[in-house]
Amino acid sequence: MANELRPCPCDIGDRFDYGGRGQEVQVEHIKAYVSKPSTSTDKAVIVIHDVFGWELPNTRYIADMLTTNGYVAILPDFFVGQEPWKPSYDPAIFYEWVKFRDPSKIDKEVDVVMKYLKKHCDAKSIGVVGFCWGGIAVQHLMLKNPHLRTGVSLYGVIKLFDDKSSFLHPTLFIFAEKDEVIPLEQVKELEQKLKENTKVDYEVKIYPGQTHGFVHRKKESINPQDKPYIEEGRRDMINWLNKYM
Repeated sequence: MANELRPCPCDIGDRFDYGGRGQEVQVEHIKAYVSKPSTSTDKAVIVIHDVFGWELPNTRYIADMLTTNGYVAILPDFFVGQEPWKPSYDPAIFYEWVKFRDPSKIDKEVDVVMKYLKKHCDAKSIGVVGFCWGGIAVQHLMLKNPHLRTGVSLYGVIKLFDDKSSFLHPTLFIFAEKDEVIPLEQVKELEQKLKENTKVDYEVKIYPGQTHGFVHRKKESINPQDKPYIEEGRRDMINWLNKYM
């Protein structure tokens, strides 16, 4: 996502050369990438992509990482066939582009995905994680959807929800200290509102020296100075899910 000072949503970062271990399926009107662990489980995680869409190898890598930690992971196309953002696009058109891809208008698709997980994957406990655009979607779902267990919002722009902080489920917020898209002032304001209004468990964590997208858009081998924080962010995400699911 973006703020007024920087209309371009964000740099795509390091594009992973990754094929995936899961498979693509059709879930009613939605295409999705599904990855299942080798042993049976009744726990599943919905992974919500960023502006670059459900086919980005980086996000599929994260979905498979969740699977290696014992979860069924499903990464649906929440743009429902609409084109994802491309780095070649003119940043000036971003606000117009995103009007037709509202992260707070995904309830119908989430219901379809949850139905699929319960029917075809025997899921009884369902959580959600989301990145950037998907991080905003997680915030929306934590405010509105009573059927999810927990959520992890990774660098989701918070100004869209700054007047709503009564979350229904335990939520982890991951932010980057040097995020040009999400000012630290907004993070501090969110933290104060959560303190005042939220009765469920939550954590707001800021990772030193990191930039927007660091958990899923940076390769450790290319960014050795960031490797400890990349790994810590992924570990924190999984530990949070393990705690509440």
